[in-house]
Amino acid sequence: MATIYLTEITELGPEVPEFIEGRYLILFQAGAPPELAEMSVLHEPESPRDEPPEAGDILAIGDKELRITAVGEKAWNNVRELGHVVFKFNGLDETELPGEIYVEETDALSELVQPGARLEIKEATS
Repeated sequence: MATIYLTEITELGPEVPEFIEGRYLILFQAGAPPELAEMSVLHEPESPRDEPPEAGDILAIGDKELRITAVGEKAWNNVRELGHVVFKFNGLDETELPGEIYVEETDALSELVQPGARLEIKEATS
């Protein structure tokens, strides 16, 4: 499985548990302004590849692998330019907003999303 994106979670803003309860994560690269950092999972990304992930690719948080179900048209540009993305864990196959990536549902987010956890987007195997 080829890696599309790789990062490590460095810090959780104080509002992150509330967002996790709502089944979504807002990621910003470390160094985000304080008002954004409060609601964000801060991370240290490696360079993402140019081509965006597609529905069917895999988001791995630690050892848990979840299928990506939809990618908004502007989401990958935000990742590449700002280290920013909104993951919604709702399993829908069409995003409501262009900067979102949808992923299959899970009840394990609060255990998975911790400082030091590795987050990787990988190509699906055929």
